[in-house]
Amino acid sequence: MIKKETIEKVLDAARIEEVVGDFVDLKKRGTSLIGNCPFHNEKTPSFHVSVAKGIYKCFGCGAGGDALKFVMELEKYSYPEAIRYLADKYSIPVEEVERSPAQLAAQDKRESLYVLSTWASKYFKEQLWDTEPGQSIALSYFKERGYREDIIQKFDLGYSPEQWTALADTAVENGFHKDYLKEIGLAIERDDGSIYDRFRGRVIFPIHNLTGRVIGFGGRTLKTEKTVPKYVNSPESDIYHKSDVLYGLHFAKKAIKDNDVCYLVEGYADVLSMHQAGIENVVSSSGTSLTSGQIRLISRFTNNVVILYDGDAAGIKASLRGTDMLLEEGLNVKVLLFPDGNDPDSYVQKYGSTAFKEYIAKHQEDFIFYKTNILLKDTAGDPIKRAEVIREVVESIALIPDEIKVSVFIQQCSHLLDIEERVLLTELNKIRIQKAKAQDKKVQQASKISNDFPAESMPPADLFLTDAERDQEDTSVGGAPQTITPDTLQEREIVRILLNYGEELAVWEGDGDVPIAPLLLNALDDITFEDRASSFIVDIFKLRAEHFEIPDTKYFFSHEDKEVQDLAITCVATPYELSPNWNDEKRKIYVRQEREQLRELTMQAIYRIKKRKVEKEMVKIREELKLTATREDIEILLAKYQKLKEAEKVLGDFLGNIVVK
Repeated sequence: MIKKETIEKVLDAARIEEVVGDFVDLKKRGTSLIGNCPFHNEKTPSFHVSVAKGIYKCFGCGAGGDALKFVMELEKYSYPEAIRYLADKYSIPVEEVERSPAQLAAQDKRESLYVLSTWASKYFKEQLWDTEPGQSIALSYFKERGYREDIIQKFDLGYSPEQWTALADTAVENGFHKDYLKEIGLAIERDDGSIYDRFRGRVIFPIHNLTGRVIGFGGRTLKTEKTVPKYVNSPESDIYHKSDVLYGLHFAKKAIKDNDVCYLVEGYADVLSMHQAGIENVVSSSGTSLTSGQIRLISRFTNNVVILYDGDAAGIKASLRGTDMLLEEGLNVKVLLFPDGNDPDSYVQKYGSTAFKEYIAKHQEDFIFYKTNILLKDTAGDPIKRAEVIREVVESIALIPDEIKVSVFIQQCSHLLDIEERVLLTELNKIRIQKAKAQDKKVQQASKISNDFPAESMPPADLFLTDAERDQEDTSVGGAPQTITPDTLQEREIVRILLNYGEELAVWEGDGDVPIAPLLLNALDDITFEDRASSFIVDIFKLRAEHFEIPDTKYFFSHEDKEVQDLAITCVATPYELSPNWNDEKRKIYVRQEREQLRELTMQAIYRIKKRKVEKEMVKIREELKLTATREDIEILLAKYQKLKEAEKVLGDFLGNIVVK
């Protein structure tokens, strides 16, 4: 259990722009910072960070919260995990009761897998540095490859002993369950139920997530037999999804942002060698095909990618794979091949850091031009092959979303291919039309499948939701789906005023020393809020008002109720900002800010919600009149109705936009 004082220190120290900035490339826009949202795939930034308010908000997918929630949502951390991560970032000691590995393993499964991975990484590292086989076999191997000790330490490299059950036995002795060892691939189960080590006799490359936690391992054999796989990697697990991980990104993200370019290499060794050469903005896809998840990771930090591959035939083919996906995501892609069959690792070992940096700086080539030149070499004057090359090049250009880039590439490729621009443009349009038709066909097929079944025979919309997802869908009292009505919007407008201006003084009332919050709450004392989240926030304001206090808005940003949290964030966040071109001396144009119109804002909100209540009471009386038989009761109801009608007119006259029938 983390002490409350520690949690408060962490939350006070955490700066939203610093926490989010570790994962998203943020650009200044007015008083906010913007970037591409890490929670959904987008090409136009809609993700805003407000430094003053300490929150983030995506106006595309709706994600929002404070620094703590950002870490929890992005890395799928529990509350304690997120607190520990922020505490580590800001060098704040976490005060809690010491627990054994066995006690830690007894926590929820996901956290237990993280704990086990961290323990295993430490175990492999100790085997490398503190045992005779580790030093004589594994450490000697790393040093023979030319890696300095500081690089070996930085990447937490390790060694797994040759014995069949060395790690498994030690893990069980330390209180870890063998099922978890199998879950993250540290051990493999035999037919008789016993387990043995997956990585035995290999040097170990721990794989970290963005926040630096170990989530998997890669193991390289030190044997020369061809029957033994060169590399063995961790399988997919609850904490390790290969398609969403790039080796080295934890160490590279700051350098990628600072240099505004990411070098993409094939293997672990390439990443290590480039770091040793002083180039840190490098990541590896770990020998797997590039995925959309990995591309989105890169695009958080830069739009510029340089692919570094071997200079042999296999390397050339590899450089052409996956790049179309990069282009489609709007990234600027360049390619660099090393001569004489070298890869980044062998080149830096052979020629040194200085020559390596110079080669990288001078030999980068735009992917489209590179692909055109490479494919043309294979045509050997064959017109059929040449036509296929032209089509293949245009297909890549058609993926680029930026029309200016498309125009430049068409123009340049026209010269390279010795063909008129209009021919390339015709082929480009043909490819785009075919793609659009294919997409329309998919939509029509999906629509046809849906229309083949009558609505009453279709399963309910939430049939395929998990219990947790269904609970999130049930956002109103009793589990019924929340419906946004005009009443809901009016109630949320009251909440918006309380959160944004509750502490401001109502200068138009009395001596002008009363804040807006108590004034607003007192005026709405007869109003019952039906929107659950709005009602909760208003009740908290009322409760604190009894002690002559106004709650801190941050309290709601970190609230355990997701609906309350989301409403608070939405109420204080806005994607709009007044241009600095207004309200200047030169143009003599002055636009009043909302803060300068608080009287009108507050009074209109009060009168609108009161008018809504009056209208509902009038509807209720009209329904009662239909059921009332006695003359006396009718007269009483009509008298009430007349008073409500007069109140409605007064409120309508004040609002100035109501026509009373």
